[in-house]
Amino acid sequence: MENQQEGPVRRERSARRRRVLLASAAGCVVLGGVLVLLPRERSAEPAPPSPVALAMEAVGSGVPAALPGLTELIEERREAVRKRPRDATSWAVLGAAYVERGRRLADPAYYPRAEKALRTSLSVRPRRNTRALEGLAALSNARRDFPAARRWGEAALKLEPRRWTTYPLLIDAYTGLGEYKAAKRTLDRLTRLRSGPAVLARAAAVYRDRGWREDAAASRAAGAGGARAPAERAAYLERAGQLAFERGDLDVALRHFREAVRLDPDQFAARAGQGRTLAALGRTTEALNAYRAALAGQPCPRYALELGELYESLGMPEAARERYGLLRERVRRAAAGGADEELVLGRFEADHGDPKAAVRRLRAEWKRQPGTEVADALGWALYRAGETDEALRFALTATDTERGGGVLDAASMYHRGMIEQKLNRHGAARRHLTEALRINPHFSPLQAPAARTATEALGEPPDEGVPEMDGGAG
Repeated sequence: MENQQEGPVRRERSARRRRVLLASAAGCVVLGGVLVLLPRERSAEPAPPSPVALAMEAVGSGVPAALPGLTELIEERREAVRKRPRDATSWAVLGAAYVERGRRLADPAYYPRAEKALRTSLSVRPRRNTRALEGLAALSNARRDFPAARRWGEAALKLEPRRWTTYPLLIDAYTGLGEYKAAKRTLDRLTRLRSGPAVLARAAAVYRDRGWREDAAASRAAGAGGARAPAERAAYLERAGQLAFERGDLDVALRHFREAVRLDPDQFAARAGQGRTLAALGRTTEALNAYRAALAGQPCPRYALELGELYESLGMPEAARERYGLLRERVRRAAAGGADEELVLGRFEADHGDPKAAVRRLRAEWKRQPGTEVADALGWALYRAGETDEALRFALTATDTERGGGVLDAASMYHRGMIEQKLNRHGAARRHLTEALRINPHFSPLQAPAARTATEALGEPPDEGVPEMDGGAG
């Protein structure tokens, strides 16, 4: 009976979520209509907000801010604290602006400055300083220190339970720790407090992590449509492009990425997304140019790894090694700024360096913050290091929807299928490799071809009625 009810219940949940999205979008339309109908005083158009005002609003509400506005805001607040060194609010705003600039530029050198400003704010106002606590939670998330982000976020929430801007920070922290049910509960509380583009964007991330791709796409679209500032809208479109790429909808992904770059030329994540998508479409020269542009503006280790693998797939090992060298350099710089890039370094070592070193790094990462991404990376590193039985345990964890995740991306299904093939679980291997290619047949320039080769080697399943030995539960 439980299985019979599961489908209707899931459909009802999905319908309920869509009704919430439609209501939120309708609210934006109604509000817009009301504003249009209000009489204009002396027919004077209000002056558009300055870049500093837009950046201040964005930093205060935790939404993406434009780089030029951030630069001006930082200079303004530095001058403010120089004149008024006991201005706790200005110190907190300065710290939050440093966090956002460091994140946008993938420059961890901003993070120690952010921490100094935020801790100064706390020292000036040690009690009821929610803004500084939120800034420290945002800084910890940017550094991928999710246990610290949870501590700071929960401390902020305890002070002001109805302050909506704390909830997205906690959702990110819980997700990084693999606490997906806590992330969903926190989202439910957030949506009772607040609606609008920022909340819709956060909901989309939670829905995506739980495998509710249609709901995630609807929420992404509504969030992007309601965003006011170009930088905010561009960020939401970039995430919509990510979601479309993950499900193999390359034309839609490319359209989102291009629009994001048009709206905000400093949207370097969207430029990397263009590179990823153009490579999948076989437009190699354009892909290389897009990746180079992304790395020039935001030299994060993940883009260096992706570009290196693209060069490797094209038979250009020297160019690949150069990008892998950049990856190592950026990981070192991240560590100097207190940021954790062990996940991407572990992935790199597993496939292009020392798999045993990858296992050591990723075991430590798993012990500290056991999210689904870490489980997938550790399982793959164990497989590459020849520890296949243990590798399967982590691959199962990474693809276990009951645990609270459920994104089931193509790469994790490929990893699981390859591990199962090594263990002679041929039926399970065939299913999961086929599923990886069904989700996105172009998920990686190196691993997608390997998935096709492995699937062909496994051959067709046996005729109906002939049992196939899986070598154990699949």
